[in-house]
Amino acid sequence: MAFRLFSPILAGATLRERMIACFDATIGIALTGAIGGLVLGSGPHVPLLVAPMGASAVLLFAVPASPLAQPWSIIGGNTISALVGVIVARFIHEPVLVVGIAVSLAIAAMSFTRCLHPPGGAAALTAVFGGPAVIDAGFLFPFVPVALNSIVLVALGYGFHKLTRRTYPHGTTAASKNSHGTIDPPAQERIGFRPEDIDAALGALEETFDIDRNDLERLLRQVELQAMVRTHRTLLREDIMSRDVIALDEHADADEARHLLLDHNIRMLPVVDAEAKLIGAVGLRELARAAQAVKSVTKAVATASASAPAMGLLPVLTDGRSHAVVIVDDNQHILGLITQTDLLAATARAQAGDKALAEAAA
Repeated sequence: MAFRLFSPILAGATLRERMIACFDATIGIALTGAIGGLVLGSGPHVPLLVAPMGASAVLLFAVPASPLAQPWSIIGGNTISALVGVIVARFIHEPVLVVGIAVSLAIAAMSFTRCLHPPGGAAALTAVFGGPAVIDAGFLFPFVPVALNSIVLVALGYGFHKLTRRTYPHGTTAASKNSHGTIDPPAQERIGFRPEDIDAALGALEETFDIDRNDLERLLRQVELQAMVRTHRTLLREDIMSRDVIALDEHADADEARHLLLDHNIRMLPVVDAEAKLIGAVGLRELARAAQAVKSVTKAVATASASAPAMGLLPVLTDGRSHAVVIVDDNQHILGLITQTDLLAATARAQAGDKALAEAAA
C-alpha cells in the first residue's frame, strides 16, 4: 500500500521484482547494443539496436513467465514481423495502407508460427519506416540486426534470470497423472473444478488472457487450497499429529523393520541417525529389496513444521505417493506424524463442526 507509485501492477509483482527487472533491463539493453556494435561496426548508417528491443526487454525482464516473453516468441516474433514489413514495403508504397497491412500480416504470421510477441508489430513498422539504414539493409534487416538483437537479448535474459534464481524459459506444469497407472484423475482433482471447466470458462468469456492455460489451472488449484487453509486456519498440524512416533535407527536390519510395520499395522517408518535426526523413511516396498541395514534403502520423506495450518498438507497427502508427513523441529528431530487418515478425520470433524455452527445460526 505504501508504494502506489507502482499501481496498477501485474498480479504477483512486487517492488523488489520491479527493481530487479529495471537493473537487468539496463544491463541487458546496453550489452545488446554493445554486442551489436562489435558485430556490425559503428556509424550512423548502421542500425545497432532496433527500437522494438526496448519493448521486448519489458516483457523479458518484467514478466518472464508470460507466453509472449518466451525465447521463440521474442526471436521468432521480431524476426518474422520484420521480414513481413520488408516484404510489404516492397510491394505497397501508399503510407496509410502499408502500415496497416504490415502490422496485420505480422500478427497473422506470428499467430500461425506460434510466436506472438507485441513488439513484433513495432518491428514490422520499423521495417517499413526505418529510414535509409533499413532500406539499404533490405532483406538482411530482419536477420541483422533484428534477429541478432533478439538472440543476444534472450541469451542475456536467460543468464540474468539464472543468476537471480528465476525459471526462464518458463516451463508450464504438466497435467497431473495418476501415480497408480490408471485412467482415474489424481485424488486431489476428483473434486472441485476440472480441466474441461477451465476450457468452458475461457470459451464463455471470449477473451484472450496473457497466461498459459496450465499455469491458469495451477493458479486456480492453489486458490482453492489457500481458501481451504484460510477457512480452517485454527486447525494446526500439532493439533492432529501422532506424537508417539515409531522410528527406526538407520543401522537396524530389514527384518526388524518389517516386524515393526506389521505389528503396528503402519505403512511407513521414519529412519533416524545416531543423533535422532530424521534422514528418511522406509516402507514395505523399500524393504522388499533390503537384505541388511535399512539405511541402504531409506528414501526421502515429506516433512513439515508443527505450527502451520493442517490443511496445508492436502497437496502432499493427496499426491498418490505420500502416505504420511513427518513433523520435525528446526534440527530435524521428530515431533510427530500426520497420516492421510489423520487429515481425513480432521477434515470430516471440521466439516461437521461448520455444519453444526451453520444450523445453530439458522
